[in-house]
Amino acid sequence: MDATQDTDFERDAGLEILVETARLWRALGHHDVDGRFRIDGVTGPDEYSAIVDNNIYTNLMAQQNLVAAADLSGKYMEEAGALGVTTEEAAAWRDAAGSMVIPYDERLGVHPQAERFTDHARWDFEHTPADKYPLLLHYPYFDLYRKQVVKQADLVLAMHLRGDGFTAEQKSRNFSYYEALTVRDSSLSACTQSVIAAEVGHLELAHDYLAEAALMDLHDVQHNTRDGLHMASLAGAWTALVAGFGGMRMRDDTLAFAPRLPSGISRLNFRLRYRGRRLGVAITQREVRYELLEGEPMPLIHHGEQHTLEDKPLACDVPPIQAGPVPHQPLHRAPITHVTT
Repeated sequence: MDATQDTDFERDAGLEILVETARLWRALGHHDVDGRFRIDGVTGPDEYSAIVDNNIYTNLMAQQNLVAAADLSGKYMEEAGALGVTTEEAAAWRDAAGSMVIPYDERLGVHPQAERFTDHARWDFEHTPADKYPLLLHYPYFDLYRKQVVKQADLVLAMHLRGDGFTAEQKSRNFSYYEALTVRDSSLSACTQSVIAAEVGHLELAHDYLAEAALMDLHDVQHNTRDGLHMASLAGAWTALVAGFGGMRMRDDTLAFAPRLPSGISRLNFRLRYRGRRLGVAITQREVRYELLEGEPMPLIHHGEQHTLEDKPLACDVPPIQAGPVPHQPLHRAPITHVTT
C-alpha cells in the first residue's frame, strides 16, 4: 500500500487483514504486572531457538501491525465498524503497541534476540567440525535450543525491517554480536546480513554476503542445489544491492536512501516504481544521481537530508562512514568471497 497507494485494496482487503491479525496479536499477548505487553512462547525467524518469550522480531512486527490496524480503522470507520471494531478495541491495540516489551541486555550492550537469549551458553564452535554443518542434521534440536547459536538472521532481520526501533550504535553492536553466532544453515540469511553489514559500514563483508546470496546455486554453496533452486536467495541478491548498497528504506511516507559501494563495485544502477512515479538511481563511489523518469515531483531523503526530486536529476555526494572492527563469524562459517576466478 505504501508503494502503490491502492486505496481500494487498502479499504476492501487490507483493513480486514490488519484487523484480524491485530486481534491475533492482542489475544496471544498479555500485559504483565508492570503493564508491559508480552508475547510469550513463540518461535521467531531463527529456527535454532524455539518457544521463546518476547522475540524482538516478532514483537516489533506485531507492534507495527497493531498501530497500522488502529490507524486504518480510524481512516475507514464505517468499514471497520462492519468488522466489529470499536473505539475501545482500537485503543487496546495502541496500548499494546506502546507498551510492547523489547528486551535489552544492559550488561552486554546488545539486544537479545529473545528474552534471556544472551544468558544461554554459547555453542562450542571451536570444536564443531566443518562437516557437521548444517547443525540440524548432526545435533539434536534439544541441544540447539539451549545455546547461543543462530541458524539465520533474526535480530538482524528485525534491524532491517524495523530499523526505526534501534539506534545506529545499537545496530553496529548488535550486528557484530550476532555475526559471531550466526552459522547460516539457511540460504535465507546472507542477503539480510549483507543489508545490515552495508548499513553499519562493513562494505566488503556486505559484498561477500551479496556474492553468497547470488551464487547460492551457481556455486552450490549449501550442496543441495540438486533438490531445487533457492529462489528466495536469488531474490535476496536484489535486496542486498538495493536495500544494502543502495540503502533504500521506506520512511516518513517517502523513500530514503543511504548509498555506499564496496571497493569492488564501481557503479550500481537500478530503477523502481513508487506511488505512480518511476525513479532511476545511479550510484558511484563518490556520488549518487537520482532521476525522476516519470510522474510528479516527490520528496526524497538522502543520508538523512530532505530533498525534492523534480524534473532535473538530483546529484548528491556519498559521505564516508567510520565502521567499527570487522566482525568475525563462527569457525568454518565465513561467507564465500566475492572474488571469483
